[in-house]
Amino acid sequence: MLSPNPLASQAFDAFLFDMDGTILDSSAASERVWGEWAREKGIPTPPYHGRRVEDTMADLKDAGIDPVKSAAEVTARELTDLAGIVPIPGAVEFLSKLPPERWAVVTSAPRELALRRIQAAGLPLPPTLVSAEDVTTGKPSPDPFLAGAKKLGVDPSRCLVFEDADAGIRSGEAAGCSVLVILHTDSTTMKDRPGVADYVGIHPEVVDGALVLRP
Repeated sequence: MLSPNPLASQAFDAFLFDMDGTILDSSAASERVWGEWAREKGIPTPPYHGRRVEDTMADLKDAGIDPVKSAAEVTARELTDLAGIVPIPGAVEFLSKLPPERWAVVTSAPRELALRRIQAAGLPLPPTLVSAEDVTTGKPSPDPFLAGAKKLGVDPSRCLVFEDADAGIRSGEAAGCSVLVILHTDSTTMKDRPGVADYVGIHPEVVDGALVLRP
C-alpha cells in the first residue's frame, strides 16, 4: 500500500520509470559484473547503482582506471550477463495497464543493455526510452527526466517519477517532478520520501484524462 503521502490524491500527465531496481531487479547480475571487474583491478567495488557507467568510471581516474576502456569492458560484460534478472513484483501488470503514450523508461543504462534487461525480465518494452546515450549529463542532474518529459510532450511538474536510487531521486526532484520511491531492493538512503515496497497493491487509472494511483 502507499505510505501516507500526497501522491495518492494527485493527478499526473505521465509516469517516468527508472529501470534497474525500479521496474526490474538486476542486482545479482550487476554485483557479479562489477564485483569481478573491481577484483581484477585490485580496487573496492565502486558505488555504481543509479549512475551511468562512464560517470562512475570518471570518478576512478585517480585509481589509475582508464574511464573509456573500463566503461566499455563493464558494459560488454553486462550485455552478456542477464542471469537472474527479474521484474519487481507487480511491475508487469502495472506497466501493462498504462496508455502507451503516457509513460517512459528513463535509465542510466546504455540503450542496448536496457532493452536486453527489460526483455530478460519479461516486461513490456517501453514506447519511449531515455538511455545513457541520450543525455550529456546523467543522474543526479535533472537532464534525464527532463528529456523523458520532453519526449512525451508533458510538463515535468506533471510527471511522477518512479525511482529506487539516491542519484535518480535527486534527478527527478531537480527536474521538478514528483517522486515515488520503489523500496524493493533497499537501494536508497533517502528514507523520508514517499515510497512503496513494489507495485503490488497499487493500480494506475485514467481519471478525467489524468493518471492517478489507486490502492
